[in-house]
Amino acid sequence: MTRGHHPHGHGSHGSHGSHEGHGAGDSVGTDTADLTGAVRGWFTGRLPQDWFAGDGDAIAIDVQVDREEITVVGAIAAPQVSDGASDAERAAAADGRVRQFRESTREQRMAIAREAEHRFDRKVAWGVEVDDRRVLFTHLAVPVMTRLRQPERQVLDTLVGAGVARSRSEALAWSVRLVGQHADEWLRELRSAMEEVERVRAKGPDSTGEDAPAQE
Repeated sequence: MTRGHHPHGHGSHGSHGSHEGHGAGDSVGTDTADLTGAVRGWFTGRLPQDWFAGDGDAIAIDVQVDREEITVVGAIAAPQVSDGASDAERAAAADGRVRQFRESTREQRMAIAREAEHRFDRKVAWGVEVDDRRVLFTHLAVPVMTRLRQPERQVLDTLVGAGVARSRSEALAWSVRLVGQHADEWLRELRSAMEEVERVRAKGPDSTGEDAPAQE
């Protein structure tokens, strides 16, 4: 189950403020794979060990990173219900567990998010997985400009006219979510290929290194 996006981003985290002396976010550069690994490692070490389930002493978290935001999702234990509990009862129990986790960890999450925002220059969003459901807390909705030709605009207008969306922008967001739902495997392969290209490029000769010819 996914909560609705908040149009104004994080209500509890505040603004970036000063970013003097950034840490790993600066040293990693633009390599997406390295940056994601650095962010995942930092959160793995920084988060309390009893927040999320994992293998042995290590916690298991899913970390997604883009240019604006870091999303951290961890698995929490499902509440115990009776063997004969209905689906509605199980869903309500899971909702209650999510609410309990969100409220009990709020202050610590805010403090950790501020540290991460300063270190990696990105906002932080949180989420949990419980009983095979993923719930995202308030996270960024970032405006993205695009140019569409008439056939593409007609697709959006059809969605608006059918009541699927209230506006073209909402119809476009709906379309992106639909593609994401039905093309997860393809998108994962595409991201993996992009990361491999970045790794190979990073191993290439540095045109600005000591061996580069001098400029006259």
